[in-house]
Amino acid sequence: MIPELGHFLLIIAAMTALLAPAVVFYGIRRGDDFYAGFSRPASLLTALMLTLSTAALVWAFLTDDFSVAYVANHSNTKLAPAYKAAALWGSHEGSMLLWIWLMAVGTAGAGFVRCADRLFTARLQGLMLAVLAGFCAFLLFTSNPFLRNLPMVPPDGRDLNPILQDIGMILHPPVLFMGYAGLALMFAAMCALLLSGRWSKTAIDFTTRLSIVTWGFLTAGNMLGSWWAYNELGWGGWWFWDPVENASFIPWLTTTALMHALIQTRRRGQLRRLTVFLTLVGFALCLLGTFLVRSGAMQSVHAFATDPGRGIALQVLAIVLLVPAAFLYCARIEPVCRTEEAPMNGSDALMTGAVFLLMAAAFAVLFGTLYPLGYEVFAGRTLTVGAPYFNNFFAPMTLIAAALAGAAQLGLRNPVRWAVCAAASVAAGAAVALLTDPRSPVMTGFAVAAAVWLVVTAVSHCLPFPARRMSLAALLAHVGIAVSIAGAVGVEQYESEALVRMGPGLGKPVDDVVFVYTETRFVNNHSYFGQQGVIEVLRLDDESLITTLRPERQTFVANGMQMSAAGIDHGFLRDYYVSMGNKLTDTEWLVRLSIKPLAGWIWGGGAVMILAALIILFTRRRETETAAQELEAPSK
Repeated sequence: MIPELGHFLLIIAAMTALLAPAVVFYGIRRGDDFYAGFSRPASLLTALMLTLSTAALVWAFLTDDFSVAYVANHSNTKLAPAYKAAALWGSHEGSMLLWIWLMAVGTAGAGFVRCADRLFTARLQGLMLAVLAGFCAFLLFTSNPFLRNLPMVPPDGRDLNPILQDIGMILHPPVLFMGYAGLALMFAAMCALLLSGRWSKTAIDFTTRLSIVTWGFLTAGNMLGSWWAYNELGWGGWWFWDPVENASFIPWLTTTALMHALIQTRRRGQLRRLTVFLTLVGFALCLLGTFLVRSGAMQSVHAFATDPGRGIALQVLAIVLLVPAAFLYCARIEPVCRTEEAPMNGSDALMTGAVFLLMAAAFAVLFGTLYPLGYEVFAGRTLTVGAPYFNNFFAPMTLIAAALAGAAQLGLRNPVRWAVCAAASVAAGAAVALLTDPRSPVMTGFAVAAAVWLVVTAVSHCLPFPARRMSLAALLAHVGIAVSIAGAVGVEQYESEALVRMGPGLGKPVDDVVFVYTETRFVNNHSYFGQQGVIEVLRLDDESLITTLRPERQTFVANGMQMSAAGIDHGFLRDYYVSMGNKLTDTEWLVRLSIKPLAGWIWGGGAVMILAALIILFTRRRETETAAQELEAPSK
């Protein structure tokens, strides 16, 4: 009964989202506040219906209601309760419902944001309701999560995909979908701006605040996904340039470019057309990524679906949403951006260059992701674009963008600071490249120099102390990026690795340590059984124990799928990483041994970036409240 109720509530949400925009825009056109104000209760009703519908599906998972096909396909009686709840977003149907619900909550929340322009809020919510109507229709007609298995109800479910049974995958999808919901709201905000026919400070302020939130969630989502892949897949890498990974990384790049473009737009009135364009493109890339992940057009270890029919439906949905937005942009962007812009100085030119380089980096990743698909369609043969392409094109562009962003903070009027920052950066890059033994001294030198340049220019921008809060937030954001760059350089340029046959009593020296396989243990719990290798890491000189790693080769009870769970010792300066591959004999395994310098810095930098976003939001909120109080004071 509860699944039917959830299905019914989803239909009510779809109908509300479909019908309400007509009422809202009728009121806006006629200047009738009553009908225009209908956007707020309609948004609240849609969010409430989707909340209850999502709760109904979660309840079906928690109660092992295998009469629901989605629950039967992605859960099991032996699954832990936390994973049962997380199985909601374990595959296509539930993850789409989660995304729609988050967009609905964001749409309802927009009605409670203090805003001087009520018509902007009405347009924004009306447009988002139209977007929600399209997504709900897609879900109901092609991906209904409430379909029944009746009358053949399986006694146990098939189980959640083993690679998703990890804390990283409990957190990664919902956080990433929050970022996607933010992209949709920014898309609606800019469309509302274009519909108004005039430039609106209210729309830009709203988009600026939302871009910070969206960037924070996209950063956290990408970092959690990378951390999950590193810990769970057992491949030993932190980023694989997989189509699914790229689908979330490209919007992060364009949102980063958008945030810097918004700085120019707010302070100098520049890059207005580019700001609106990037906002629309961000949502378009989000829809493109959704198509790649869910259509079966590209294969990935963590793709959500492989149904070409759904892919066609997603293409239709994207056309319905994006084509009108493209026409609106072409028709209205010039009248909207008619006002005069401040002349561009040297700092503006540097910042603009950084924005365009970030866009170029996003395009390079997008091209490398889509090229195999186009080649297969037109040439009839398969082609793989691997990590060398992405590293050769993406890395130099991002390093140059980092250099330009740092230079924009310095400006062109203080040659002393330029000289000091440049000398410190070049010296650090040269020292690391020449005094250590990286795989590529040139790339290592440039990367370290760019990372140090980001930090020293940000510190210089904040001087003299006490720094302004916004400068401190910018400092933290750039430090976070620099820390992540350093972590990536450490792993890519200095990692030591060996793929060896190991069993009890066998050892293998790697750099200044030796890995010794001491014993194999059998493990068994409610969801899987398997074998665990016990591997000691000893110092090579005195054979003292550093740590003990316990990688596992797991076989899941419900579906017989085998997985490798890596044994990892996380350290500040380096990680010891061991994963077990195939069994070679009764006692021996194929084992990957790795020492990964600065690996933890990759995710530590992400944490610093998220902290910077929180500081920006907090300070902007307090400044907004102070300004509102100052405006209200004379009237009291």
